[in-house]
Amino acid sequence: MQFSDKRNTGRWILIFASFLIISLILWNTYTFFQIFKNEERLKMNLLAKAQKTLINADENTDVELPLQIFKDNTSIPVILTENDSIINTINIDENIVNDKEKAKNFLSNLERENEPIIIEYAPKKFQKWYYGNSALLNKLKYYPIALLLIIFLFSALIYYFYRSTKIATQNKLWAGMAKETAHQIGTPLSSLIGWVEILKTENIDESTTSEIEKDIDRLQTITDRFSKIGSEPVLEKSNIIEETLQTYNYLQSRFSKQIEFSFESPTPVIYTMLNPTLHSWTIENLIKNAIDAMKGKGKIIVKIEEDALFVKINVSDTGSGIPKNQFKTIFEPGFTTKKRGWGLGLSLTNRIVKEYHKGNIKVLHSEIGKGTTMQISFKKLV
Repeated sequence: MQFSDKRNTGRWILIFASFLIISLILWNTYTFFQIFKNEERLKMNLLAKAQKTLINADENTDVELPLQIFKDNTSIPVILTENDSIINTINIDENIVNDKEKAKNFLSNLERENEPIIIEYAPKKFQKWYYGNSALLNKLKYYPIALLLIIFLFSALIYYFYRSTKIATQNKLWAGMAKETAHQIGTPLSSLIGWVEILKTENIDESTTSEIEKDIDRLQTITDRFSKIGSEPVLEKSNIIEETLQTYNYLQSRFSKQIEFSFESPTPVIYTMLNPTLHSWTIENLIKNAIDAMKGKGKIIVKIEEDALFVKINVSDTGSGIPKNQFKTIFEPGFTTKKRGWGLGLSLTNRIVKEYHKGNIKVLHSEIGKGTTMQISFKKLV
């Protein structure tokens, strides 16, 4: 079972829940906005009726209430027109009122914000009330944006904290597991070296002890790899062509003849900062993964390229290919398409390339049923 499947399901649930919460917040804000907008229109209708009362007032008319209605409006900008001429303004800057062009533009803006209220104060005599949104209503318009920004920043903070904690935990796990593995292998390895020396004194066939020594050397290499992955490895100036070719030759000699190997390089020498032991592990993991993808039969091409700044190693196979939606997840710990395996090979390779060598690794190209090209790149030494 792939660990990443559960994580992806959890992420989609979290994304959906976040989207739902944000949608509810925006909907409630929109609802509040419409309520306040309707209330302001009711105020403008009262103001228009108060204006009609004042226009038609005589000596017996009580104008105290209409005047109080006008006095209470301290936030909504209003322009009163008759026959397309401005006859009065409320809550509008004098600089706008005294400039005909500015007043005209301001009137157009008010018309776009709200439909004007038309009053007939006498037969065939009309006035139009143009009004805008109050300062409170304008602030409410920008409230969702501010809220979304806060949510985004808070989410980014949580993500950064989660990612940092996750990486720190993984680093401790890697280091502890690697050191323990190196320690566990080291104990029987020391005994094996001693037993080989005893076998040599017993006049055992030299070819037999030679083969055992090769396996012991291999175990020592593996132990060295794990000891280095458990601590900060030392990088040294190395010829990446030579280091890559050594691992390539070793693997070529040990796999079936049903696999066709090919190695290409533009030059015999390209220098970069490497840890040879860990680089060998990287190449080995990529080639072995390629062989697994081909099910032990096909063609592998290891091609080295360079440009002005970087040296790139492409490992191509004629295997089953990788779906595009898995280009990044294949580097996650626990991801594997094999029935057996921990899914740590490419994750470990990714760590060696990116964290220890400050390089990059990616799926350069893949096509289902035709094969995959993996690429690692390092900065050259000029």
